[in-house]
Amino acid sequence: MNFAHNSLGTDLTDLVACPVCDTLHRFSTIPQGGRGRCKRCHHVLATPRPNAMTRIVMLAITATILMMAAISFPFLTIETHGLRQQASVIDTILAYSDGLMVPLSLAMAALIVVLPLTRLTAILYTVAPMALGHHPVRGATRAFRLAEYLKPWAMAEVFIVGVAVALVKVGGLATLTIGPAFWAFAALVLITILQDNFMSSLIIWKTLETRGTT
Repeated sequence: MNFAHNSLGTDLTDLVACPVCDTLHRFSTIPQGGRGRCKRCHHVLATPRPNAMTRIVMLAITATILMMAAISFPFLTIETHGLRQQASVIDTILAYSDGLMVPLSLAMAALIVVLPLTRLTAILYTVAPMALGHHPVRGATRAFRLAEYLKPWAMAEVFIVGVAVALVKVGGLATLTIGPAFWAFAALVLITILQDNFMSSLIIWKTLETRGTT
């Protein structure tokens, strides 16, 4: 379904701006499983799903557990000419922790570990109380705003794609054994995509507004 265009006399609290073309719409109720689209560019503005908040919480918890596993277990093992080297995500980050490469090490730590975990924590802080039927906790609005801001910067999926490309290139030079952390990261990427698919930002914002939070 399409949102209605704005008209004179509409309460400003009911207005929704399309993030793509900035067209203003009047927010209306969307049936479960339906899609609210922009009247001008047809960008999807809201996709309410049954039990979406509960699913978001469960997926965020799963993603957090997978992230902890990904940084705790061996990522891969390289063996060549009788030499065997095992590496984890932490080892990869620390490999660039000397001299002029320190900024690269910090950027890697932030983009593939710190920011994704921060975003998951902010989502849980915002959504979990509402999924349990409670009012939003204090600071939920700021937490969800942070989660939305960090979304483009949480790059665990970019890391796993880069690793996959590197494995193809190195595969002919050494024997590679993929560790449990690699599969945890791969599962984390899939879980994150699924979580973002269930999470309609507009619906969460409207729920925060309706139930009252700061």
